Amino acid sequence: QAQVVESGGGSVQAGGSLRLSCAASGNTFSRKCMGWFRQAPGKEREAVARIYRDTGTTTYADSVKGRFTISLDNAKNTVFLQLNSLKPDDTAMYYCAAAPKQACVARGFVTAAFSYWGQGTQVTVSS
Repeated sequence: QAQVVESGGGSVQAGGSLRLSCAASGNTFSRKCMGWFRQAPGKEREAVARIYRDTGTTTYADSVKGRFTISLDNAKNTVFLQLNSLKPDDTAMYYCAAAPKQACVARGFVTAAFSYWGQGTQVTVSS
């Protein structure tokens, strides 16, 4: 079992920045792969960024490459998502998720690979 809790959302103008945090706890094996997803009203949940805790290997959705950065502080069991150059299209509820690394390797960067989810933190970008 693992638990994740997001924080750091808010409202910004286009071009602004935010940093989201995800505090993870519980079984270490269950959270070797950490990801951020987002869901806008009326849309499906989509992958944003993923990181492997052991190697630091990252994966990004094309829509956020060059603007968002995922990182981690293993000592604090925290994963961060730095959001820069925000656009109104980035408005969504952002979710942190955890999974065993094998699940991420086997299933790819999709919601079905992740077993543990936070409640989400809202990001609103105005034009």
